[in-house]
Amino acid sequence: MGYQRALSVSFSLRDDEYHTTSRRTRTRFSQLFFSLLLLAAFSFYVSSAISGTSFYFFQVNLTVQSNHVTNQGFEELYNVTSLSRHVSSVEEDSFHKYDSVSVLLPDWEVLVILSPETPLMPSYSLEGFHCLFPNNQTSPARFSGALPFTERTAFKCIMPNGVRRQMPFWQPILTKHPEKETLPKEEQRELMNMKNLAYESISTESDVVLFVKGVNSRSGINSPPQDFMCIFGDDVVHGAVKTPVTSSMQEVFRCSHPDLTALSSSGADQGRPIKISLQITKENRTVPSVAYYTPRHEIALTQEPKKSEICACTMVYNVGKFLKEWVIYHSKIGVDKFILYDNSSDDGLQTVVNELNLDGYDVTTLLWLWPKTQEAGFSHSAIHAKDSCKWMLYVDVDEFVYSPSWDKASQPSKHMLKSLLPQQPSSIGQVSFRCNDFGPSGQKSHPVRGVTQGYNCQRRVKEPRHKSIVLLEAIDDSLGNVVHHFGLKKTFKWKQMSVHDGVVNHYKYQAWSEFKAKFRRRVSAYVTDWKEKTNPNSKDRTPGLGFQPIEPEGWEHKFCDHRDDRLKLLTQRWFGEQTPHGYKMAWQR
Repeated sequence: MGYQRALSVSFSLRDDEYHTTSRRTRTRFSQLFFSLLLLAAFSFYVSSAISGTSFYFFQVNLTVQSNHVTNQGFEELYNVTSLSRHVSSVEEDSFHKYDSVSVLLPDWEVLVILSPETPLMPSYSLEGFHCLFPNNQTSPARFSGALPFTERTAFKCIMPNGVRRQMPFWQPILTKHPEKETLPKEEQRELMNMKNLAYESISTESDVVLFVKGVNSRSGINSPPQDFMCIFGDDVVHGAVKTPVTSSMQEVFRCSHPDLTALSSSGADQGRPIKISLQITKENRTVPSVAYYTPRHEIALTQEPKKSEICACTMVYNVGKFLKEWVIYHSKIGVDKFILYDNSSDDGLQTVVNELNLDGYDVTTLLWLWPKTQEAGFSHSAIHAKDSCKWMLYVDVDEFVYSPSWDKASQPSKHMLKSLLPQQPSSIGQVSFRCNDFGPSGQKSHPVRGVTQGYNCQRRVKEPRHKSIVLLEAIDDSLGNVVHHFGLKKTFKWKQMSVHDGVVNHYKYQAWSEFKAKFRRRVSAYVTDWKEKTNPNSKDRTPGLGFQPIEPEGWEHKFCDHRDDRLKLLTQRWFGEQTPHGYKMAWQR
């Protein structure tokens, strides 16, 4: 009726106005014409709405051939603006929330993972998302990256204080319009907890490796594999396929590949991802899961791919300021490739990696969002890198392999690290190095020339710690490891390097501003959490440090028994240079 009234107004013109001048007549005729045109357009809109006609924009289907998706590649995926259509405000408002699952992490962080069937549209911004909880409290959601292998988008948010008092915890929804959304009670799902979760999987030619937290939860105690089954598919009662577990060690469970033809009801025949989890048979209980099964596709190769002789792998979080020194040093002494398992860094780490790549260093990142899973991450790397690396060096970015025999060398050499390994053929499958722990050395902030230059005061007390270089093919099938060294197959031996031949300089107790970050992020599954008032005599604890990240008096002078300038002077000779801007190390330029 509204548009009819508007039209009648257009026609309610006095007769004398029609006959005053020809110019006015033409004006009124134009008004009549445009009024009729407007009426026709509005009528078309109403008829479309009544008939249910809708307008959609196309999704962009991107097929990733590789079994490894880096954060950099994911950023490129979201920059495909030329392939996306313009989205009107009406269309954007029709997509309020996204299908996702959520996991409670330590420190009240909530990890939100979009389902494989719910990719973000390339035209959407990754900013402006919120976690909306059942009591209508919200928290900003920060984009964390794309999970490798399944390419699922992940966000993190902090659980609001008001939600923490309500038990049980419910999963939030991810939305850009929290003010327009509600979460009906019948749709609420209990929040999964990282303490009891199947969180990742990787496939080999012969089996599937599943990573599960909360089952073998005590160090050195592992349930027998016959207590478990791997379950493939969402419908446990009707559509799932089970295969026996062949190995159970720490958070690593190995099982047979499923028969994909039996998984039609789970979407395997339609190319959809297949959920995988672990069933505890005695309890008839299935562990909650965010993991998906990815079949390993055999690729026909005309020749055997060339392996890097020595690679290095470590787990990192916000190590951008340290990375160049660590990569440049170890590259010059013989490491060919660096693989970083990234715990969702937000310090511009990828920018530093890109700069290193441009300078010719082979550095890749793999997003690994799972906290306190260092051993599991290293087990994963042993499978992930087996086809591209022969030996793997497991050291952190504050640890540097050093041999006193290099002291007189004027330049580093790619053969230096290789000289510490056994000559082939050999039955030695792992070489370990003892650690020299260094203290703050009077530093109150991160030394601008790097850790090798700033920390030169060593602790005399030697802890029974060591770091290793391991032959990947020598690792036991269980993939069991204890922070930087692996169990080996029975046909291989383990060599302990003499401190006169090789050590690892561990710049462990750094300036307080750097060291306190370790207090919050203990990455290993079985080491003591410094915030918990348990096991106060654990060797994992720092002497004189309590249960809070409070700087002890005189921290900068602690853990200093004698000066050790050997690696400091060596790296000055190898990497130092006088420039127009002063004396600089190679990693400063």
